[in-house]
Amino acid sequence: QVQLVESGGGLVQPGGSLRLSCAASGSISSIDAMGWYRQAPGKQRELVAITISGGRTNYADSVKDRFIISRDNAKIAVYLQMNSLKPEDTAVYYCYLKLPSGYKVSDYWGQGTQVTVSP
Repeated sequence: QVQLVESGGGLVQPGGSLRLSCAASGSISSIDAMGWYRQAPGKQRELVAITISGGRTNYADSVKDRFIISRDNAKIAVYLQMNSLKPEDTAVYYCYLKLPSGYKVSDYWGQGTQVTVSP
C-alpha cells in the first residue's frame, strides 16, 4: 500500500516563504513523476509543479520564478520551496505520485495541506 504524507503548510504573509514536503512509503521501485497540485475554493485542481523521471520539471506559469520543486529519489520525497507568496497562492496543496503502468494502481494523492497567504 502506497501512502503519501505531506507537511509544511500554514499561514504566511504576502511576500513570505513556505516549504512543503511529501514523502512516499510502500512498495515502490520506480516512479514516473512526482509533484504538486493545488485547489483553491470554488476552483478546479491545477498543476503547480512536477518532476518527471529523466530530470524534466514543469511549472505553472503563475509560479515560475517563485517556486522551486526538488526531489530526493532515495527517500522517494518531493519538496516545494515557495517564495514571494501571494494571496492568490492560497489553496490546499496536494502531493501527487505517478507510478509506471506495471503497477496495479499508478496514481496516488496526498491528503492535502492548507497554504494561506494573508496579511
